[in-house]
Amino acid sequence: MVFFRRIQMIYPMRLAIFFLAVEDYMLPCFSKQLFDVDCPGCGIQRSIAFLIRGEFVESFLMYPAIITLIPLAIFLTANSFFKIKNANIIINTLMISTVVLILGNFLLKLFN
Repeated sequence: MVFFRRIQMIYPMRLAIFFLAVEDYMLPCFSKQLFDVDCPGCGIQRSIAFLIRGEFVESFLMYPAIITLIPLAIFLTANSFFKIKNANIIINTLMISTVVLILGNFLLKLFN
């Protein structure tokens, strides 16, 4: 029992340290390094880091599609456990809006 209590105490501390130091573990963008052009996914890691720290405006400014990606992930998870009425319509709407935001953000970065 003592072993399990130690694990229960150590795991949240390690998780907190990871979330505080999440920027140290970010992967570099391969297309940015090779071609000096942002890819459509550039900014999502930093956006998630901002969300973890509670900086929602900065997170949105870094990667606007985060506002539809999070509800989409939550809805897909909930839909896998529960049968939700009109799930296809909701999923399609969230996916289309996510793609539009990702491509819009990419084009804005590309031409600015």
